[in-house]
Amino acid sequence: MSVSFAYQVRDPRGNVLDGVVKAANADDATQQLRREGFMVVALKEEDDAEAAPLFPRRITRTEVMYLTNQLAVMVDTGIPLSTALAGICSQERNPSMKRVVQELCDAVEQGDDFSAALAKHRKLFNKTFVSLVKASEATGSLGPMLDRIAVYLRKELDSRGKVRAAMAYPTVMFVLAVGVTIFLLTFVMPKFTPIFAARGAALPAPTKLMMVVSGALINYWWAWLVVGVVAVVGFVFGRRTEPGRRIWDTVKINLPLIGPMTRKVVISRSIRTLGTMLSSGIPMLDALKLAGEVSSNWHYEKLWQSVAEQVTEGKQVCEALTSNPLFPAMLVQMISAGEQTGKLGPVLERVSNYYEEEVETSLKAVTSVIEPIMITVMGAVVGTIGMALMLPIFSLSRPT
Repeated sequence: MSVSFAYQVRDPRGNVLDGVVKAANADDATQQLRREGFMVVALKEEDDAEAAPLFPRRITRTEVMYLTNQLAVMVDTGIPLSTALAGICSQERNPSMKRVVQELCDAVEQGDDFSAALAKHRKLFNKTFVSLVKASEATGSLGPMLDRIAVYLRKELDSRGKVRAAMAYPTVMFVLAVGVTIFLLTFVMPKFTPIFAARGAALPAPTKLMMVVSGALINYWWAWLVVGVVAVVGFVFGRRTEPGRRIWDTVKINLPLIGPMTRKVVISRSIRTLGTMLSSGIPMLDALKLAGEVSSNWHYEKLWQSVAEQVTEGKQVCEALTSNPLFPAMLVQMISAGEQTGKLGPVLERVSNYYEEEVETSLKAVTSVIEPIMITVMGAVVGTIGMALMLPIFSLSRPT
């Protein structure tokens, strides 16, 4: 049974490094560190509660990208992988990331392939990451491959960040509109209801409708709460089922304004992955499978599966994609040109850069259209409620 030991060592250059090592006992830990060329300064068994906190800090995609970038630089300069991991571990401030890096370091020191060590942490390092590292191990080009992966991860983060930033304003406006509507119906409208009832005057139809809705919100708030919770839970769990995911993904790519932008985001993600994989020496069938998995859309996953099956039968990728409504004809032509010249990987990487610019343009266009729509809708809702409140007042103040 291995135990975790926190150590402080001095490397051959005199630098002091901190980290964690797993060994059967303190003597084994000391011998392990000395074999790596370190002089042990301090060694202490870690407390289990400290090593595994009850609420561990989350590891972000950005931290994974920085880790990859650091490893790429260090391995490129000739530092052994285990030493690079130990150095990063000693400087890491996120306890969760520090633990993961230490486990990677321990696995590499024990003779495991780096790709096999990464595969044990699927939530952080997906199949694309692991496959690229595995391909580099076969060719002895881990440093350049890690640099390529870091660039790939950076583009993925930039793409996701742009989408989230573009949708932030419409989301805030929608939440604000719902909040203002509920406030007016549950706090403002009830103040006027006794006044209207005391006058005994006939109320306009909009006012009657708003009073009914207000009464339903106030008297049956628990029912609305239950419906809301059921709807959210049903949506979350429904998306995890095959039919639910298919329906939701169909809606996303066919919505007005949002649909075309979603298609471009999915296509950009797929072809970027496919291009990176092919340029890195990954077999075509494996690359097609991973391109479908990273698309995060049911329809495009099935499309890439179909393409892989047809490629297995001897067809080219462009032939399998021809006349498919999910893929633009221009993109199919570019893929055809890449296959004819034998440079499909580089061509797809260039096309993915073009599609990233298209996505950014689409995001700006969608945002510029959604903003006035949301403002108009919010104004219409608030105006309707205001009109329902004011019409009876005008009729009551009118001289008989």
